Amino acid sequence: MKGKLLLSALFLLASSAFADQKPVDQLNEILKGELSAVETYQQALKKTDGIAGAATLKNFHDQHVSNVQTLRTEINKLGGTPTSNSGVWGVWAETVMGSAKVLGDEAALKALREGEQHGIKEYQEVLENANISTPVKEMIKTTMLPKQQQHVNQLTAMIDQL
Repeated sequence: MKGKLLLSALFLLASSAFADQKPVDQLNEILKGELSAVETYQQALKKTDGIAGAATLKNFHDQHVSNVQTLRTEINKLGGTPTSNSGVWGVWAETVMGSAKVLGDEAALKALREGEQHGIKEYQEVLENANISTPVKEMIKTTMLPKQQQHVNQLTAMIDQL
């Protein structure tokens, strides 16, 4: 319960701070989320070696690594400095995966899914920002959002199989 409250508070804080940001700042916020996803999947993969679904989680990790690279490139193009850490999202990743050790695989998968769902919301907010360039919006619509939704769907299927 404590982890769920912390997660809800972090999501609310991030969403309220997100609305009026400049493009570089907004992309850096998404980059923090992607960095956190990479960290979270790295932690999850340490605990899933040899079990069903490990290859899927590795694929999700690799896709988030790709998103990190892409976002850093876009931020550099805008003259910004890409963030190098996940900030509060990294703390969230450590807390969630630490709790998952105690609560089991289902809790870990649900936490991963919740993080992916939050990423979808963040990407949707970027699409609503009139200051974000059309090419970046297209990249999000055609590549990043579909992958995030696929992650949610596959994590849901994995949870249902437990």
